[in-house]
Amino acid sequence: MASYDQQFKVLEVPPIVQEPPSQYVLPEQDRPAEMPEPIPIIDLSRLSAGSAEELDKLRSALEILAVGHVHGMEPSFLAQAMKVTREFFNLPLEEKHKYSNIVDGEKLGMDGYGNDMVVKENQVLDWNDRLNLLVEVEPESLRTYRLWPTQPPSFRDILSEYTVRCKAAANLVFRNMAKILNLQEEEHLVNMIGDNSITQAIFNYYPQCPKPDHVLGLKAHTDGSIITVNFADAHAEGLQLLKNGVWYNVPIVPNALVMNIGDIMEILSNGFFKSLVHRVVTNAEKERLSLVLVYSLDLETELEPVSEMVDDKRPARYMKIKLNDYMEKYHDTYATGTLAIEGVKI
Repeated sequence: MASYDQQFKVLEVPPIVQEPPSQYVLPEQDRPAEMPEPIPIIDLSRLSAGSAEELDKLRSALEILAVGHVHGMEPSFLAQAMKVTREFFNLPLEEKHKYSNIVDGEKLGMDGYGNDMVVKENQVLDWNDRLNLLVEVEPESLRTYRLWPTQPPSFRDILSEYTVRCKAAANLVFRNMAKILNLQEEEHLVNMIGDNSITQAIFNYYPQCPKPDHVLGLKAHTDGSIITVNFADAHAEGLQLLKNGVWYNVPIVPNALVMNIGDIMEILSNGFFKSLVHRVVTNAEKERLSLVLVYSLDLETELEPVSEMVDDKRPARYMKIKLNDYMEKYHDTYATGTLAIEGVKI
């Protein structure tokens, strides 16, 4: 099994966003130009009941969708998840640094509290602080529980419960994606994920930014995932998607989860589903919080299009690559603002 405790050599330890250096400032041509556009909203209770209308809505949402009426995701529970997220980021800095992702003073681990990897000169940084935690992986000993916050006291229990409930919603979407792809086995994608898959929780804090037209909370990128599930604070928009060269706002859907397609799903579907290019903009007046679950596969997986998606009329559009190797490329390209998915297209 590949190692999940990867570390990355960096040129310098990145500063926290409360101490903004010039490295956060975007080149003028990359600054936000907001344009609103709605996204499909899928009722998971109806999808679970076999609604053809909801399946059609899912079919039309090849990049991003919002899901509501998720079993076990009552507004009160979602409020608790956001509450512990806010309480963690409101802790004194010295308390948060107990969970730092910095290893030996010069490397960044995959888990822990911190910011961007600084891997090149003049790298533009994201205006956010993050807490990354591996929440699903086997064996369980691979989870770095020493980096799971003990403050607030309910943090660990809420995160564990949230992870279980999100997985049920994700599996329902995977089963219906298999239907859309006309795969023989409805459980094909669910089974691919299986016991050896990995799920990472990413808690994001975007503080108020004095120059929101100059700085991004999260640079333009695709996710190196099967799908990504995003639950955002309802008080501030910020997520944007790129479509036909134009950036569009993703509106806040109260008490709903936003799911988007990642690189792994684009490759598995042989390009039928498209990995979403997206970013997060900053706000001069409001802070923003989000809780993200990133679903992936065992790092030893040989990543390639599902055999049922390849034939004489539809040849493979992506080269075969071990997922561990792909993720190394992904982390390199994220830091430089390029897309790893472009490098594996045939």
